[in-house]
Amino acid sequence: MNRAILACLSLIVVAPASAQDAKPAEPVPLQLTARQDHKLMMEALGITSLREGANGMNRNAPNAANYDESKVAPFTLPDPLVCADGTKVTTPEQWWKTRRPEIVEVFDREVYGRVPKDTPDVKWEVTETNEEKVGDIPAITKRLVGHVDDSRCPGITVDIQLTLTTPAQAKGPVPVMMEFGFGGFGPRPGGPRTKGAMPRPADAPARKATPKAAFPGGIGGGGPSWQQQVLAKGWGCAIIVPNSIQADSGAGLTRGIIGLCNKGQPRKPDDWGSLRAWAWGASRALDYLETDKAVDAKQVGIEGLSRYGKAALVAMAYDPRFAIGFIGSSGEGGAKPHRRNFGELVENLTGSGEYHWMAGNFLKYGGPMTPADLPVDSHELIALCAPRPTFISYGASTGPGAEGQWVDQRGSFMAAVAAGPVYRLLGKKDLGTSDFPEVETPITSGELAFRQHKGGHTTGPNWPTFLTYADRYLKLQIAP
Repeated sequence: MNRAILACLSLIVVAPASAQDAKPAEPVPLQLTARQDHKLMMEALGITSLREGANGMNRNAPNAANYDESKVAPFTLPDPLVCADGTKVTTPEQWWKTRRPEIVEVFDREVYGRVPKDTPDVKWEVTETNEEKVGDIPAITKRLVGHVDDSRCPGITVDIQLTLTTPAQAKGPVPVMMEFGFGGFGPRPGGPRTKGAMPRPADAPARKATPKAAFPGGIGGGGPSWQQQVLAKGWGCAIIVPNSIQADSGAGLTRGIIGLCNKGQPRKPDDWGSLRAWAWGASRALDYLETDKAVDAKQVGIEGLSRYGKAALVAMAYDPRFAIGFIGSSGEGGAKPHRRNFGELVENLTGSGEYHWMAGNFLKYGGPMTPADLPVDSHELIALCAPRPTFISYGASTGPGAEGQWVDQRGSFMAAVAAGPVYRLLGKKDLGTSDFPEVETPITSGELAFRQHKGGHTTGPNWPTFLTYADRYLKLQIAP
């Protein structure tokens, strides 16, 4: 399908009854498959082929994912404190005025895409308010819809779904942890059976059932859920539904908030992808929380798992209003270094199954350019979170019930270490070590934190450790 065909598809010709009745035809959203849209972006970039991504399912495949540290090619991460002109950043003022904007510009152009300057307004509506118990904690739950102004393309409706739960006995505004999830208290996102998520090798040993009580994060119904743990501290919890903002598919790029801003037409190479769109939606939810008297909006954190861990890190990096980040198993496109050939690769994200997460320009680094040609890397995304506390969470790479190595736990730790100089420049404490920690060893003494748990592809078992860490930063202004 070429541009000429698309141009024809995108128009509806209306024959008015008279000249006075003539009205401009409303834009009609294109309906494309992910492969069609992916091909159009390749054509726009002048790319004829892309390198194949890593195969995490078959260790005997020619492109089998590398899980051998001895086969990791040497790489050098860009210095986050060296400006494009070679100037070394030595003061916080230089970071804020020069270097940080430079890094943001490159991420906008090459990695996650630009948010349009004229994004539509969002009008929030409380659709339901209920008094309920979460576990044994009395709470008030509001269900909200953020209606996005669709006047530029009435054929596209975007209604952002948000759930907010606060303790019924709160005596004042409370801190809130916001999760990218599925609304209510339903299943968590990003599990291994979801397309594009961490693959499970075909020859991996069968997983044994894990006692429910082993997971204090509430996995499988055992132990208190993360919501119960947060509410027990007197804080609130919120869930924003990413697919209500933007579909998790290349076929959805002409709809959702991205399609609405483009009037239903395909993206330009530097337009935003789904990760940036989900982060935008979280920021719009934060806009609402700033108006809710039950919420202390200066103490709102963001959390997500897997692809939504990537989105949580992007949201944290781009919106300085988020007070703290809990970044779960974000892997490639999140905390994992793009330059490190271990587990999932850049080439996986540039294929037709995952490219929609990123800007179109990112495809260049899956062919003809390489990840080493990227002007930025994941440590600089983490550095954009500074000086705010950021907790990077993973499951164990090996052992019973392990998450596996696809997400590259060690590489993500290396990226956090490499972000440390920015935290130190801004007067905060980094990880305090460059030695990769053993599983279940918390590195939480500074504003940068890291921990692996034994519970697989989830943030559940790390919630208690995160909440202890977060206690240093999020405080009830009025004691219960």
